Amino acid sequence: MNWVTRMWYQGAWYQWLFLPFSLLFAALSGLRRWLYKTGFSKQTAVSAPVIVVGNISVGGNGKTPVVVALCDALKQAGFNVGVVSRGYGSTTTQFPFDVTPDLTPDKTGDEPLLIARRCQVPVVIDPKRPRGAQHLITQHHCDVIISDDGLQHYALGRDIELVVVDGRLFGNGQLLPMGPLREGMWRLETVDTIIFNQGTADSPVPKNLQPYNPIEMRFVPGELHNVVNPQMRLAVSDLANQSKPITALAGIGDPQRFFKQLQQLGLTVDHTVALPDHHAISEDDIPAQAVVMTEKDAVKAAKFAHDDCWYQPISAQFSAQFLDNIIEQLRRIQRQY
Repeated sequence: MNWVTRMWYQGAWYQWLFLPFSLLFAALSGLRRWLYKTGFSKQTAVSAPVIVVGNISVGGNGKTPVVVALCDALKQAGFNVGVVSRGYGSTTTQFPFDVTPDLTPDKTGDEPLLIARRCQVPVVIDPKRPRGAQHLITQHHCDVIISDDGLQHYALGRDIELVVVDGRLFGNGQLLPMGPLREGMWRLETVDTIIFNQGTADSPVPKNLQPYNPIEMRFVPGELHNVVNPQMRLAVSDLANQSKPITALAGIGDPQRFFKQLQQLGLTVDHTVALPDHHAISEDDIPAQAVVMTEKDAVKAAKFAHDDCWYQPISAQFSAQFLDNIIEQLRRIQRQY
């Protein structure tokens, strides 16, 4: 845990040194919201319903599994869904940029490529999200747009806002850089649904989240896939029975959540490698022994991986009623277009 994460989630005396910068951040972000609210800055509504999946804090907390689950559910319901992303870590300079499964993560960023491969839906990278969303509609004939990590991108109009919160909640409750918040907790009162990420355990909803009546989400881990040859599968119990040293590697918002997940599944991990979220994995990051990593890390590690590298995909599980409500709401919205 670095000093910034410690300050945000455990508290530290030196956080107060950042108070002037957080006050400046609050003023600038408040001004930006006011400009959109009053119409001085233009918010663009595209010709299809838009679902925003985001959070009010920095760092990963389960947004990508939510996007994947929505894509799967909406496809099954007959929608032609597309995803627009900022493409954090992407090196492309031409926008809108279509992400296809055969591309590499240095070109696309890790999460857009994961979504394109996992869901087989159109994915577009564009820092100007209205342009990217309209590209999905005109070029891919999408009738529903999911804006990944788009809560604070007010230039794109939206019909449904979903906020994902994990067990770390809101840290010290302060705005950047003093704390991890992009927006204050007041923002939770304005969104359509809050999704509480329980991880792989049935964690109770924290008391300070209960007034918002959040939807509970669990992660369902799948069997291991070989990074070099994803068609090769292995049960976690089979790897555990091999009695050999195992390294767990995670470059996500909360690596400890992944390490704990493996332990809960009965895997004894001899060594852990916690990397920053979106870390560009290199050959030096991968030890020679057996390695188990996240699916997002496998996207970046494929060209460096050896034959004993494995990743564990996860699926987000909600109540059927939550997904049914989203689908029904989208159908009502579509009738207005």
